[in-house]
Amino acid sequence: MAGILIIAHAPLATALRDCIAHIYGGVPARIGCIDVQADSDPTQVMAFAHAELARLKEENGAIVLTDMYGATPANIAGQLAKIDNVRVLAGVNLPMLVRAVCYRTVPLDKLVDKALSGGAKGVHEVAAGTPPPPSEIGCGECAPIPPEPRPRTESP
Repeated sequence: MAGILIIAHAPLATALRDCIAHIYGGVPARIGCIDVQADSDPTQVMAFAHAELARLKEENGAIVLTDMYGATPANIAGQLAKIDNVRVLAGVNLPMLVRAVCYRTVPLDKLVDKALSGGAKGVHEVAAGTPPPPSEIGCGECAPIPPEPRPRTESP
């Protein structure tokens, strides 16, 4: 299962992770986020990103999703693309992230294709009379992914 790291302008990365938690009833395993603040030191963020990626990356790699191509978070994320089995996509939106979560058990190249198509297919103009989307637009073929287990606490 591929790890997923979201690197974006604050508070977008956390907000996207929270949306996934809302959809799945908890944060699925191996999903991390880094909110880049306006006053963040890119060198420190890069070091943290490397550590997070090492924690999240699994046998079929990891995908890094970032918000705006050319901005600081994307530039940091782009450096991670030098790591074997790591792919970086800019322009993250919730449909892209949902698709990435749904398909993270497939090979990395197919995961990238699915995430990109999910992001593109999720952008629409919605007018007053626009009918709801057909059910096949969703990610219905994906099995629900359970949330990451919480550590047990011992009672005194």
